[in-house]
Amino acid sequence: MTAELRRRIGFEIELMAPRGASRRTLADDLAARHGGRVRPVWHSDSEPSLVPGLGRFLHLTQGFEVLRADGTLLCTLVDDITLLDGLNPRSPARPGWYRVLSDEPRLLRLLARHTDPGAPLEQVLDAAGELWGRAPEPIADVVRLDDEHGATIALAAPQGAERERPCEIVTPPLAHDHERALDELLGPARELGFTVPNEAAVHLHVDGAPFHEAHALANVVRLFAHWREPLRELLQTNPACRRLAPLPAQLVAAAEGVPDFDDLAKAAGEGELTKYFDVNLTQLFADQPIRDTVEIRILPGMISTDEIVNRAALVELLLDRCQDPEPLPVSPAPSVEDLLHFAAEALAAQR
Repeated sequence: MTAELRRRIGFEIELMAPRGASRRTLADDLAARHGGRVRPVWHSDSEPSLVPGLGRFLHLTQGFEVLRADGTLLCTLVDDITLLDGLNPRSPARPGWYRVLSDEPRLLRLLARHTDPGAPLEQVLDAAGELWGRAPEPIADVVRLDDEHGATIALAAPQGAERERPCEIVTPPLAHDHERALDELLGPARELGFTVPNEAAVHLHVDGAPFHEAHALANVVRLFAHWREPLRELLQTNPACRRLAPLPAQLVAAAEGVPDFDDLAKAAGEGELTKYFDVNLTQLFADQPIRDTVEIRILPGMISTDEIVNRAALVELLLDRCQDPEPLPVSPAPSVEDLLHFAAEALAAQR
């Protein structure tokens, strides 16, 4: 039996296309089933750099929005650079697959606005070149755009190593019929042979509005800090999943007692809070949030709708307990049984 979700939630589900297929394969299939169309989009990310003195490369990779017949968004399919296991690092780029690289985030955002993710590699930097009054230069199989002083603005380069296979399904926020909406995406993925990668996770972007209340936010911090190990055991967090970490000590300390929101925001800054913790709270503190959500990042990779919805329902109940004004207790021996007791109390309170 599948639970029924009550909150507004966006889902990020990490999958892997079978060899010979790609995330574009799933995009085309979904668009055909819904009488819709596929729109190429850019996905922005970063990776460690092998160039001395350059800490990381920023890049735009090819993603795809799937639109229904009426033009509304069904989902977006993008790369996830944490998914590596099973990919052939020596595989050459398939025709049409490339990425755009830069070393400055503001430049990358400008490039995303002024380049066409559906253009061929040879032409993708042409429009950006007009901004600088410079023609991009082909060098072997790479296209380079320099400014008038010879400083490189961007590179467009073929992307091999089977990077077309990782496929993160990103849904729009779902307010109802979560099970049906997810099955519309995961059923076709299973039919096409998509699988759960070794490093995979499912992320939940839960409506953040209730957690602008200091007591609710403090309880979320307590839940993910003091109950970290039983929570990960209960949800069966994937030990191979990357980009997870305990919350900063400064934020955990600020959540004790009766903090106000400003106390928590200050501690988040001092603790250098980023999105790459067990729970992503950054959007709650942002002056201009991209999306006002609490992102739960510790669910394991899954391709079964029932498994995803039932785990999300358990998270909902624990978040219900966090909204209780009573501080979440700290146990000397926190256990899964205690967490299930919190969930049961929250469920009983709904009746």
